[in-house]
Amino acid sequence: MKNSTAAGRCEHLILFTRFPEPGKVKTRLIDKLGAQGAANLHKEMTQQVIQRIQPALQSTNLRMQVYYDGGSSQQMSNWLGTNHILVHQQGGDLGERMAHAFSRSFQQGASRTLLIGSDCPGIDADSITGALAKLHSHDLVLGPAADGGYYLIGLCPGKKEYQSLFDNIDWGTGQVLTQTLSRAKDSGLSSTLLLQLHDIDRPEDLVYFDNHTCS
Repeated sequence: MKNSTAAGRCEHLILFTRFPEPGKVKTRLIDKLGAQGAANLHKEMTQQVIQRIQPALQSTNLRMQVYYDGGSSQQMSNWLGTNHILVHQQGGDLGERMAHAFSRSFQQGASRTLLIGSDCPGIDADSITGALAKLHSHDLVLGPAADGGYYLIGLCPGKKEYQSLFDNIDWGTGQVLTQTLSRAKDSGLSSTLLLQLHDIDRPEDLVYFDNHTCS
């Protein structure tokens, strides 16, 4: 077991994803790709995000944890391998699940925590290291998505006000980023933004996955 001093120096990267069960993932793409095709895309995007961020994991003090929904821990291990820390998401809506993940991370002693999704193929090692650097001088860092949401959120512990960032947000709409920044301002949290990237949720977004496909 690591001592408290070592634990306090650790940084966490939380990846939110789902087990790629046909009909349960990327539902807005089913009409175009079919249930199996949408599931295959989700599977490929998750694996690609993990691949693209590897250099950041190897060059920093980051410990990655995969928070999943759907499926079992055995199914997730069969898919992603046994080298990842797997945690089942807890909570009702997305906000509750993210708030729980951050709370758990801070309880484990993380000095900085980033949370990303698995549907933004543009995320890479530079996104991760850049976000960590910004948390040295800001309470909150967000990676804005072109659809009005965000593909990354990073926080430091010690600010109880962060809970307001996840309550009563209109998840899945184009207001998520604006509402989150407004909550941060009202709570006295200093915030900063990364470069805007694209999530892959709708048929018209698929071109952005092609642009970032790993060779």
